[in-house]
Amino acid sequence: MVPALRPWAAAMGYCRAVRLGDVIEVSGTVASTPDGSVVAPQDAYLQTKDVLQTIGKALVELGASFSDVVRTRVFLTDISTWRDVGRAHHEVFGEILPASTVVEVAALLDPQHMVEIEATAITDKK
Repeated sequence: MVPALRPWAAAMGYCRAVRLGDVIEVSGTVASTPDGSVVAPQDAYLQTKDVLQTIGKALVELGASFSDVVRTRVFLTDISTWRDVGRAHHEVFGEILPASTVVEVAALLDPQHMVEIEATAITDKK
């Protein structure tokens, strides 16, 4: 298990990522510092880069990497930002090509967060 290190994680009772056998589930991740401050308000591309960096660190802590990711789920507060989010997602996953879903949601925990991403990784893909 990887601790979430964000204020709302303790309040809600979850961690950043959990590994069970070969499967790793990474919780919904937003662009924020450990104290909860929003990274790059109003910049969907930079927020996505930060989110993916956090997800990447969680994967490494559990013995995996981006190449083990088989699925991402992307939640946007403004669907018109999908190209910026998609560009950052492609920079990481363009050759890996996990299954992915992109949906627009009404809101995230902080109104300055524009994107939240979940990921599933399998370390022993056959």
